[in-house]
Amino acid sequence: MTLSLLLRAMRPAQWTKNLFVFAALLFHIPNDNPAMVGQAVVAFVLFSAVSGCIYIFNDFIDLESDRANSEKQDRPLAAGLLSPRTALVFAGGLLLVALCVALVLRPLLAATIAAYLILNVAYSLRIKHIPIADLFAIAAGFVLRAIAGGVAIQVPFTSWFLLCAMLLSLFLATGKRRYEVLKAQTEGECHRDVLREYSPELLNQLNGVTAALVIMAYSMFSFTSRHTPALMLTIPFVIYGVFRYLLLIHVAGTGGRPEHTLIQDRQILLTVFTFAALVVILLWTFH
Repeated sequence: MTLSLLLRAMRPAQWTKNLFVFAALLFHIPNDNPAMVGQAVVAFVLFSAVSGCIYIFNDFIDLESDRANSEKQDRPLAAGLLSPRTALVFAGGLLLVALCVALVLRPLLAATIAAYLILNVAYSLRIKHIPIADLFAIAAGFVLRAIAGGVAIQVPFTSWFLLCAMLLSLFLATGKRRYEVLKAQTEGECHRDVLREYSPELLNQLNGVTAALVIMAYSMFSFTSRHTPALMLTIPFVIYGVFRYLLLIHVAGTGGRPEHTLIQDRQILLTVFTFAALVVILLWTFH
């Protein structure tokens, strides 16, 4: 029972964010081998373990505010189903194991995971209360995931590749903040002080700007990368995915949980799979 509660507290649904670890592997597909695939999988598991421990720590920090939040009050710690002491001891032990495994696998990977851990602890304690900085902290976490994927399989990556990761995460983060601000205004209660620093109008602008930048950055990546120029054929799928997500945010009223949208919206899911398949086909064909 306790193990299932600990697993719930680690929020497995959020681990889809760690799929960024496989980005370097995807764009290096013609030169991949089974060992590299295994290393990428291990990096994904390590990031999932570490991020799960960070969620436990964050739930401990936000225990009282989560109990007053209708969407978060059922979490194991907030609901009183899981002892904070047990959760923190488990998280500490799992973090130690994950860092040791990463150190054995690749010291630079361990350093990247440690940087991700430090960033997220700083986010939980302070940065999440600072408007704009909170969005960039979220984006930095995605960039570190992308870096870790390249480090794990020892392949280089371009600045455009990292810029795409950062801008995409900013796009998702602004959409999430917009949902949270509107929900707080509708319910008449704000459980996070930083939400008072934002307005829907500002977040609409930020969301639109980051959407345009995502498309531009990916287009530049496909033009200037060392891969085949045929990657330009994947640009329409990126544009469609961005437009579809904008529709979900501004019309359907979703966007509060990007990880759920990725799984539940069939068009987004189909676009992602088609994009990935086309990248593989183009890289294999024109290698």
